[in-house]
Amino acid sequence: MRTEPLTSRHFDIARHPISEAEFRNRCRDELETEGVLVLRGFFTDEVIQHAAAESAALESAAFYSDAVHNVYLTAIDPELADTHPFNRPVVSNKGLIADDLIVGDSPLREIYADPPFRSFLGFVLGLESLFPYAHKLSTIVISVANAEMGLGWHFDTSASSVTMLLQAPEGGGVFEYVPEARDADAGGMGFDNVERVLDEGGPVCTLDFSPGDLVVFRGRNALHRVTTVVGSTTRSVVIFAFNERPDASMSQAALRTFFGRTA
Repeated sequence: MRTEPLTSRHFDIARHPISEAEFRNRCRDELETEGVLVLRGFFTDEVIQHAAAESAALESAAFYSDAVHNVYLTAIDPELADTHPFNRPVVSNKGLIADDLIVGDSPLREIYADPPFRSFLGFVLGLESLFPYAHKLSTIVISVANAEMGLGWHFDTSASSVTMLLQAPEGGGVFEYVPEARDADAGGMGFDNVERVLDEGGPVCTLDFSPGDLVVFRGRNALHRVTTVVGSTTRSVVIFAFNERPDASMSQAALRTFFGRTA
């Protein structure tokens, strides 16, 4: 029987006291202001090493694809022109290790389910409850990218993403984003911003983070991508998806694009 709380095993609570009001308020304010929160050295070396080994063992089972999609991760609208921002194609080439491939006793599952961690995230995100996806594929995902792979511009379908980098590549693999490119809650699509980025490439922000850092990112309204990886070292990152509603699900088109299946 475990005698210590999960948080003492997987997180550096001395450096990041996630249950203290002052720390929580500071983190929430930063996320509200910047649209992103990076907590350096949040995860312990032990859990990063374990998760990195788990990722390496599962790489051969990942779904690798050169997927063509729009930035909204939906089917295109045939009533709109091919040149319309909604229908503009972008390419993502990467491998994704789906949630249902991750073993039940993985520390990644302990992290996702940890009550103090979820309480902290809920407070920072301003949400009373956090839910996994209704389907079994994308609540916890490991994204792997080898040389010449990257993620095209897109908006997330979840309210926010919570990630930890397991292994950085030798070069490339830079996270770029455009904050508040749309207002999804108000039904905004941000067509002008999407068109500008696709046509002109910027201006964009870049986000620097290292293995062991916790990154909380509001990706539903921020257009973002990962540039092409350079070198022989795989870029691998764990993505924890939290949703506001218990019935949240990625579209069938998005599931096919990223996992090659819908169940």
